[in-house]
Amino acid sequence: MTATTHTVQPLLSARRRWTVLAVCCLSMFLVGLDTTIVNVGLPAIGRGLDAGTRRLEWTVDAYTLALASLLISSGALADRFGRRRVFQLGLVVFGTASLLCAIAPSVGALTAARAVQGVGASMLSPVALAIVVNSMPDPKERARAIGVWAAVFGLSMAAGPVTGGALIEAFGWRSVFWVNAPVIVLALVLSSLFVPESRAQKALRLDIPGQALLTAVIGVSVGVLIEGPHIGWTSLVAVSAYAIAAVAAFGFVWVESRRREPLMDPRLFRSPAFSGAVLGAVAVFVALNVTLLLNTLYLQHGRGWTPLATGLVTLPMAVGATLCAPLSGRLVGRVGARPPLVLAGGFMTAGGLCLVGLDQHTSVTLLLLAYLLIGIGFGFANAPITNTAVSGLPPARAGVAGAITSTARQFGAAVGIAIAGGLVAGTDPTGLAHASRPGWILVAACGLFLFLVAHASRLPPRS
Repeated sequence: MTATTHTVQPLLSARRRWTVLAVCCLSMFLVGLDTTIVNVGLPAIGRGLDAGTRRLEWTVDAYTLALASLLISSGALADRFGRRRVFQLGLVVFGTASLLCAIAPSVGALTAARAVQGVGASMLSPVALAIVVNSMPDPKERARAIGVWAAVFGLSMAAGPVTGGALIEAFGWRSVFWVNAPVIVLALVLSSLFVPESRAQKALRLDIPGQALLTAVIGVSVGVLIEGPHIGWTSLVAVSAYAIAAVAAFGFVWVESRRREPLMDPRLFRSPAFSGAVLGAVAVFVALNVTLLLNTLYLQHGRGWTPLATGLVTLPMAVGATLCAPLSGRLVGRVGARPPLVLAGGFMTAGGLCLVGLDQHTSVTLLLLAYLLIGIGFGFANAPITNTAVSGLPPARAGVAGAITSTARQFGAAVGIAIAGGLVAGTDPTGLAHASRPGWILVAACGLFLFLVAHASRLPPRS
């Protein structure tokens, strides 16, 4: 990735800087909310559109796959054409797709609209972070801002099931998409008034071969995880998919290492801290999405709970994430990334271990405790992961830096949904608890992995 110089922007007042942060957080709330809000509505959507679990998984992963595949290109486009301009375009695409989701007549139409929604979201996530980073040149203030940004994003992810459950009970499943419209309009108005335009003085060229290969790697990898239980893990189709994913991954590394302006420079991953941050982002979002989907299926299908009751059980997760993310941002600014990452790993591991013995009659108290611990871990994890990744690139490449970690997050989300759905595919409601136990072991393993990320955050880059 070639070095670039940053376009000099006038220094904003403190009030203006934090107003910019608030506008960006509003859009990020939507992106995070729509990553998880559909989870709790899957049973209602399935009944309304006559779709089974496997097809419902695609309504969730169509969004995250499009989002993960296009994030880096969207960040690069924002650096070239203007971050506010791309940000506002993303809001328009996201809002239009939300309306299409709300009126979808079939599960196929819903899945397609969700993919378009993911395209719009790809223009919001890394660009919002780049706008925040470029508005706040002071490293300590930037770390605190990233903590707030992570808190809002964490709250939106964890609050999705609660919000979705309440909307579905009151207005039906289509309301989880209608609710986006007024927020989109508000964000468009506020961004026009308060968000300054910024761009890199020399931006990357579009990397079409790299984008195509990255999309193939992500799409085929997640697709085979979703379809594996149905087509058979050793079937010809599955084996062919493994081969395609491997060839695409090799081709991506080969192409990117030879381009002057690659979509994702493989040399970035020579830094243990940067590599750890990216892999840590994958692990955190695998754990979060495994938790949310297994919770929905276990409580609604296995125990007959309503969408609202199912969503309310995850409220401690939202509280834990919301309270701990700003604290994590302050810790990063004062003592670095390692302490909050250690805390994140410890709490997430403990939360997963609470449910490895899940059965049909597990107490609600234990569920609440487990989700609280996982939420605390999630809250502590995002700020150090984001700050480590962003700090590894020049400020002018902030869009690409945010895009790489956001890609890792959404890839983790897609993988988590695919794994959780695969674990319980075809399982009788009474057997859901037992079938989901490997998922809780995976959540604990993701927490343990964060200890390795914490260690890597202190290692110097390799020469």
